[in-house]
Amino acid sequence: MSAETVQGLRRDAVGLREVLFQSVTAMAPAAAVAASIPSGAAFAGGSLPLSVLIALVACLFTASCVAELARELPAAGSVATYAAQGLHPAVGFLVGWGYVFVEALVPPLLLLQLGFTTAGTLHQEWSSYPESLWWPWALAGAAIIAAAGWFGVRASARFGTVLGVFEILVFLVFAIWLIGKAGSANTLSVFGTSHTGKDYSGLGGVFAGSVYTVLAFAGFEAAAPLAEETRDPRRTMHRAALGIGLFYVLTTYAMAVYFGPDRFAGFGASGAASWEGVARASFGLFWVLVFLAVVNSTIANANACATVSTRTAFALARIRVLPRVLATLHPRHRSPVAGIAVQTVVAVGAVLGLGFGYDPVTAFLLLATVIVTVVIGVYIVVNLACAGYFLRRRRELLKPVRHLLVPLLGIVAFVPALLTAAGLPVFDFVTELTAPVSYAGPVVGVWMAAGVVVLLVLLRRHPERIAETARVHLDELASSGLSQNGAVQP
Repeated sequence: MSAETVQGLRRDAVGLREVLFQSVTAMAPAAAVAASIPSGAAFAGGSLPLSVLIALVACLFTASCVAELARELPAAGSVATYAAQGLHPAVGFLVGWGYVFVEALVPPLLLLQLGFTTAGTLHQEWSSYPESLWWPWALAGAAIIAAAGWFGVRASARFGTVLGVFEILVFLVFAIWLIGKAGSANTLSVFGTSHTGKDYSGLGGVFAGSVYTVLAFAGFEAAAPLAEETRDPRRTMHRAALGIGLFYVLTTYAMAVYFGPDRFAGFGASGAASWEGVARASFGLFWVLVFLAVVNSTIANANACATVSTRTAFALARIRVLPRVLATLHPRHRSPVAGIAVQTVVAVGAVLGLGFGYDPVTAFLLLATVIVTVVIGVYIVVNLACAGYFLRRRRELLKPVRHLLVPLLGIVAFVPALLTAAGLPVFDFVTELTAPVSYAGPVVGVWMAAGVVVLLVLLRRHPERIAETARVHLDELASSGLSQNGAVQP
């Protein structure tokens, strides 16, 4: 079917439920619970639930800023538009340049995890299945995500909702089961500092753990690029941003009290001392559901982030700071088909190139470090943009706590995580990265330097395009009385 370039994405395509699960699945709840969060156990030990709670609060500071800006600026450009409006259009362009880059890398990251997780589990069950045969599963996941994106945001978001409900239900049931089995071992002391790792005692261990657990929350802003396709975007975006997080606290608490707070520092992402290991040892075939939830989570997360990258690319292509072809929409589904095609090529290329160039696990770690470095930087800029927007443009709506103090706290909370992701040993719990993961910093530097070059060229030749990063197309359509296809609205 042919495609055409039109003015806008499909209006009122999704509602609160789909938008909420866009954020939830972008955080990959099952994969985060099983892999990301346990990385903080070596520092926080049995006090890891407190670390998760601290990370949740830190992320909610930025989530509040995203919600405030999304309510005022419902734009597919999301963080790029926020930075352009709150700080400067040039900053908005650079934020969009970096954000499109890393969000395009999230699907291959998750497809790598899908590949090695599935191959490893099959090898463990049937030794005749080679662990090296991971790539067909990654390619199958890429095909599923491309198909979901092709049929439009409604199909993609509903697909993500189904996957998100499944993985959350599995881990919620397992968590409640663990709490029940823990019996008298249930204790609120895990929300204190008495169970931290031996080398990271007290609050130092808790904060060290929170630096790593905060990475599990990356993606909570993924609902923002759907603003132009959401029913009542101002209200819906605000409610969706506030509806994320406590799932991690409950599940981490459940495993900590069941496994034993004083030996939880040895808990990890694989082996007997892991979610799958505990499920295998204690709950029979329930481990299969845990495995399926993690696999499901990788697909749901990749699908959500593919939606983010293609919508952000569409918004920047619409104003011609990226190639205009990325603004091409399917005439029926109104999905950015050119962006989806490019996203699929990037995903498959990165998966096969890095996966075979190194190995899938090493490739996963390299991509994760690149992504985290840029995403946390974007969060810090969004906090600044929130303060800037209400100080400069909407002073009559300025609320000092919500628009000044909260952004400041968000910035402070994310600085340690940024240093950790970049491997800068400013604190004792930050370790220097080793090759090839250490290549992440230079990769990010080269990409952002290229963005600066493009920015300078556009400022010289087409300055109006950079200025348009601050446009909110949804508001302009509404004020003109036109629908996105040019028809007069009733």
